[in-house]
Amino acid sequence: MRLRPVVAADLTTIYRLTSDPEATGEHEWFGWQDRWSYRRRWEATGLLDDDGGVLMVERQSEMLGFVAWSKRQTARTSWYLFMHTQVNRIEAGTEVTNLAEQRALEKAGFTREGVMRGAAFQGGRWRDGAVYSVLRSEVEL
Repeated sequence: MRLRPVVAADLTTIYRLTSDPEATGEHEWFGWQDRWSYRRRWEATGLLDDDGGVLMVERQSEMLGFVAWSKRQTARTSWYLFMHTQVNRIEAGTEVTNLAEQRALEKAGFTREGVMRGAAFQGGRWRDGAVYSVLRSEVEL
């Protein structure tokens, strides 16, 4: 598997995976979104800047999806991503009923920390989220 920067041709895929109820699946459909928001961000920053970004995930020539992150301060000097920053922690979240994503996070080395009750509004109701993290000391660089 490899991560790579988003190119213009990927923007249609990103929109589909975030806004099409047929493509998002039951755990990621949060309603219709601005069709051009990712394009505007891509034109301005390439979807990569100091505050976060989006990378495409592919295996050989097969597109698997994308990952996104944002800068979230957890202490005075802590931010994100191990290889290119001094970050010590990466956090991920998913809906508690999304067992496939939880298994994928655990397989990728993340540790389940707990449940955030009522964390996301989807499908007309508030849903609980599972919180995972991985620390720099737990990853081979």
